[in-house]
Amino acid sequence: MNILLTGGAGYIGSHTALSLIDKGHSVTVVDNLITGNKTLIPAKAKYYDFDIADESSIQKIIKENKFHMAMHFAGLTRVDESIKYPEKYQLHNFEKSKIFFSSCIKNNLKNIIFSSSAGVYGNSNSDNLTEDSELKPINPYANSKYKIENLLIEISKKEKLNYTILRYFNVAGADKNNRSGLISKSSSNLIKVLCEVVNKKREKIIINGNDYKTKDGTAVRDFIHVTDIADMHVLAANNLLKNGTSNIYNCGYGNGYSVKEVIAEMENIIKNKLQVEIGPRRPNDIAVSIANSDKFKKEFNWKPRFNNLNYILRSALEWEKIN
Repeated sequence: MNILLTGGAGYIGSHTALSLIDKGHSVTVVDNLITGNKTLIPAKAKYYDFDIADESSIQKIIKENKFHMAMHFAGLTRVDESIKYPEKYQLHNFEKSKIFFSSCIKNNLKNIIFSSSAGVYGNSNSDNLTEDSELKPINPYANSKYKIENLLIEISKKEKLNYTILRYFNVAGADKNNRSGLISKSSSNLIKVLCEVVNKKREKIIINGNDYKTKDGTAVRDFIHVTDIADMHVLAANNLLKNGTSNIYNCGYGNGYSVKEVIAEMENIIKNKLQVEIGPRRPNDIAVSIANSDKFKKEFNWKPRFNNLNYILRSALEWEKIN
């Protein structure tokens, strides 16, 4: 396959580019490096440094390359930032995606895989979220993903557009060969923060709330290794090309770990206690979010390779040591 991949200098985009290249596919990355890091782009990928809303540049590369599909990762991803600057998320995530899709359609690129989020389910507090669960995003980041999903669905009714929407749960870990991982100056990602504390880049870990109605009072999440997410994209791409049917899938393991359990597992790995402090809940934070990924498992005969919290933490820690 020949893939146009937006946001390939980001965390999940770069891993997916690696997974595609490892399997013999061609990848062209477009990333304006607003949040991405150029060092994460695979050496074997073609790379263009411009914005997805730069219509003339996007249309030029689509015309020059016979892409089989576009994988759309580009966008801003911080919930806390989106609450402070909702207009920024409306512009970068929704408005620019709209322009990008229009450029694709005008040039007959009509297979699109979109990276969405479990945030579209909102505060459902469910340990069994299916693709048919109610959608009620509660922050501007999640709302921007929800709006893009709806946009793709609407476009597909009017144009011959085929889409696959992948809703990620909590993505963590790093490439086993340390070719890519999470790079962020001020991350709110629990596992990234833990790795920074272990590597003495931060003093302590603050638990945001310990009074949730969960087994130990802390929030529960479904953590999925980034390489499994990347592999899911390759399977979805092959399927989209072969069958041309549009669909939506959850990307998670179906196991929930509380914040305290993740911290305890990290302490077990490093054989040491970390400095932990209890802080207030984050605004609009969700108590429990666990995927039901049966639909993807059944349709693709998918078996995750890295469904192991210990491995997820170790791979993230190895990456943090060298970055």
